[in-house]
Amino acid sequence: MTLSSLFDALLLDLDGTVWAGDAALPGAVEAIISSGLRALYITNNASRGPAEVADKLRVMGLNAGPDDVVTSAQAAGVLAGRHLSPGDPVLVVGAPSFRMLVDEAGYRVVDTAADAPKVVLHGHSPETGWAQLSEAALAIAGGAIYVASNLDTTLPTERGLLVGNGSMVAAVTSATGVVPESAGKPEPAMFLQAAQLAGAKRPLAVGDRLNTDIAGAVAAGMPSLHVLTGVSGPIELLEAPPAHRPTYIGESMSALAQDPETLKPSAQGGFSARIDGDDIILSRGNEGATSIQALRTVLEVAWHMDKPPALVRPNSEVAEAATLQWW
Repeated sequence: MTLSSLFDALLLDLDGTVWAGDAALPGAVEAIISSGLRALYITNNASRGPAEVADKLRVMGLNAGPDDVVTSAQAAGVLAGRHLSPGDPVLVVGAPSFRMLVDEAGYRVVDTAADAPKVVLHGHSPETGWAQLSEAALAIAGGAIYVASNLDTTLPTERGLLVGNGSMVAAVTSATGVVPESAGKPEPAMFLQAAQLAGAKRPLAVGDRLNTDIAGAVAAGMPSLHVLTGVSGPIELLEAPPAHRPTYIGESMSALAQDPETLKPSAQGGFSARIDGDDIILSRGNEGATSIQALRTVLEVAWHMDKPPALVRPNSEVAEAATLQWW
């Protein structure tokens, strides 16, 4: 039995899960294809429209069309629509595809606070600068409702973590004191929309960031796979509150072809873990046992504690070697 055999669709994050920047992560494309499951791609990155995302996926070898993509820009448009009537002015801070989406929804896209926009829609774009953020701040100060596509503070790329939309939003919030409504993950709407599009009864959400991908899946009541190819690593998993805890933990998307029971937090690899005061002691370990086996062993204990462990103390050479790889 493999993990993918338990489900009828994959709801996949992109940045840090399927790709990093313009490159597919090692084995990700092969894992998706080999699963044989319908794949829906759910991204908080609002800098590309669904068609552009699908084009990029096809270049990487995945059979994807615009209908297989759900972006936070789309979700933000729906959220903003609750405050708007057709023809209302909307100041869009974001990519051209975001502006096009707002225009196609029947609203009037404006560039300045002088046009008295009813809503400021803020999505990620590498071209956003001081002038655009300042117009947003002026519009919000003038009474516009502030809606963000997502609040991810960082954006994973092949070069490392770049500034994300949440960091740009933080500048506007600092200037205005207004925290925006957020349309993207960790809100459950995108997951529920994607599952409906796939006609899925047993979807599996897959992502790399605990406070968005996994928290959104938990909020939507869906099982999730956390992959260690992006933002949230072992230490974040140890400190994760219940609302951010995945069902399964894998090193990469290759986990889709692995035994689901081994992907759950549990004693494995010959390791054992026990609580000692505020710490966890990790002992034993078979020769060749891996870092992620040690992590799952510790998580089984840590997630039953009232608060995260102060320390994880290795008590064998194998355990010490495994935990050194968490940093």
